[in-house]
Amino acid sequence: MKFFSLSLQLLSLASLGFVKGQELFPQVGYSTLNGGTTGGTGGTVTTVSTSAALIAAVKGNTKKIVQFSVPITLTARPQIGSNTSLIGIGTNAILTGKGLDVSSVSNVIIRNIATKKIVGNDGISVKSSKNVWIDHCDFSSDVLNGFDYYDGLVDVTSGSDYVTLSYNYFHAHFKASLVGGNPDATGETYHITYHHNFWENLSTRTPALRFSFAHVYNNYYKDIFAQAIHTRSGAQALIEYNVFRNVTECISTYGMVIPQDSPNSSPDGDYEPDGFANEQFNDFGGYPKNITQVGSLTSVPYTYTATPLDQVMTVVVRDAGLGKI
Repeated sequence: MKFFSLSLQLLSLASLGFVKGQELFPQVGYSTLNGGTTGGTGGTVTTVSTSAALIAAVKGNTKKIVQFSVPITLTARPQIGSNTSLIGIGTNAILTGKGLDVSSVSNVIIRNIATKKIVGNDGISVKSSKNVWIDHCDFSSDVLNGFDYYDGLVDVTSGSDYVTLSYNYFHAHFKASLVGGNPDATGETYHITYHHNFWENLSTRTPALRFSFAHVYNNYYKDIFAQAIHTRSGAQALIEYNVFRNVTECISTYGMVIPQDSPNSSPDGDYEPDGFANEQFNDFGGYPKNITQVGSLTSVPYTYTATPLDQVMTVVVRDAGLGKI
């Protein structure tokens, strides 16, 4: 009888995927600061199944939850408004054709969606925005078309701040996630957390950081064939409890932007000021790192519980990506 009652409770929670996901995988990181990130909580709930409906539903700044459960080929990039939650249901909430713009807004949550083979712009582009949480998503393209055929999977630029990327699966791509798009924009500051992400079969930018205060913990890196975490242009990173396997360079603070990261630049790469990194309790698997400067970011102003290092691979592979909430 107790088992039956518990089953009914779990079924009820599963029917409210957004609520269930929040309970099992609560929000952690810089997105919880600056007033917090609640998205469309308490607003209207709209279910969409077409490009036009999704584009219309996410507009505007009123509180809203927009959800979908089927693949959608976008004909234009949706402009996500403030106070919005875009939530995929199940394992088929897949976007192709165009990616998503989070531009000059605040308080946005994106969970349990996939973007695949987005040409001409990023899978998700976060620009001039604050308090953004991107969680349990799947981002991919392919590695068959050269370094510059696709743009980023998720790029955070133009001074966006208080951002968390958690439990995402980044794979089959060259340049995964850039924070700070312009090396000359010295007035920009970013506070960003990457935790429990699975980075697999990638070249660079996992992530690449400029002008940032970044907390990178409990990520699993597998088959990174150029450079994994790169801090440059003065970026500060606290890097802890991560696991690296078959990675050419696990961490670099050397300012040179290697050709694989910037293929349209000099064949020898572009030079920027070095970044900073503090690393602790990482499993590098015997693969190299190049830390030229130890930084001042030794703690973060929020509460978090790190997964024990010997459990990181299992937990991240099991829990990151689509269909886990």
